[in-house]
Amino acid sequence: MEWLDLSPDEWNAVRLSIKVSAWATLFSLPIGIFVAYLLARRNFPGKWLLNGVVHLPLILPPVVTGYLLLLTFGRRGPAGVFLEEYFGIVFAFRWTGAALACGVMAFPLMVRAIRLSIEAVDRRLEAAAGTLGAAPAWVFATVTLPLILPGVIAGMILAFAKAMGEFGATITFVSNIPGETQTLPSAIYTFTQVPGGDMGALRLTLVSIAIAMTALAASEFFARRVSRRLDLE
Repeated sequence: MEWLDLSPDEWNAVRLSIKVSAWATLFSLPIGIFVAYLLARRNFPGKWLLNGVVHLPLILPPVVTGYLLLLTFGRRGPAGVFLEEYFGIVFAFRWTGAALACGVMAFPLMVRAIRLSIEAVDRRLEAAAGTLGAAPAWVFATVTLPLILPGVIAGMILAFAKAMGEFGATITFVSNIPGETQTLPSAIYTFTQVPGGDMGALRLTLVSIAIAMTALAASEFFARRVSRRLDLE
């Protein structure tokens, strides 16, 4: 089974993919919960526009999303220039840019899962807490959030899995630099473009499948565990 042994460069791609996906998921989570709550519970001018922008990455070709990120957060983009000049943050051709691209592409899946969970919460429970004098933020933290935890977990896992498989937006925005921006999909693509790279592509494909299946199993396990705990309470 020596053909299954990953080379140092392949391990780097695996570790970088996990790192990028984890950061993309964690940084997207607070924004995802906030946006999902707005879409589920608030009526305001331009709600349809916000909903459209959130789900746009699902409709646009990933290359288009990556190009828009490059125009906005590249070294000459308005946001990129501002962040580099005042905060020293650089996204273009860095792993942080890969995390940004993965987070943008995975964001709609996270928001959708959390929004459905919020819409399923019995609003009478929130109203009862409100009549006892609890502030809206406290009601959300103590009533709504515990009830939507299965949806939050599902959204996080979906976002992580989507980020692990993101290719088009990432390679367009941050290129395919070994050790810096070369994630699993990029490494697999590289192997398919060189003679004798079939085994490397197959190894990384099996790793991708294993990580995706583990993520899905973890999502199911934690969602059931949280649901069971809520039922007991």
